[in-house]
Amino acid sequence: MAEARSEYLFSYGTLREEKVQRVVFGKAVSGTPDAIVGYELVPVTISSKEAIAISGKAEHTTLVPAKGESTPIEGVVFQITASDLVAADRYESAEYHRIKVRLRSGVDAWVYVRV
Repeated sequence: MAEARSEYLFSYGTLREEKVQRVVFGKAVSGTPDAIVGYELVPVTISSKEAIAISGKAEHTTLVPAKGESTPIEGVVFQITASDLVAADRYESAEYHRIKVRLRSGVDAWVYVRV
């Protein structure tokens, strides 16, 4: 059986919570602390009733490109499978778009940012 290809996913929000991971991925996932630079956190109201039910919150945060100098946004980078990444895409609501970025550590990872 071929080994599943790993993907890296950076989370700065609710995907860091074990209860959310268990619903989204069907398991808890461990990660490594890391940070993203060049972005700022802003509040966003979630439109997905399912995402609100899973996280327990209607207001989350999202990333937007920084206008000038910014402080690194701390979070966690997870090494997950391609099917886990698809599950994360289903969880993240229409307010988010997934892009690939280079984290402070040098790891290239997917991250969800404002549409």
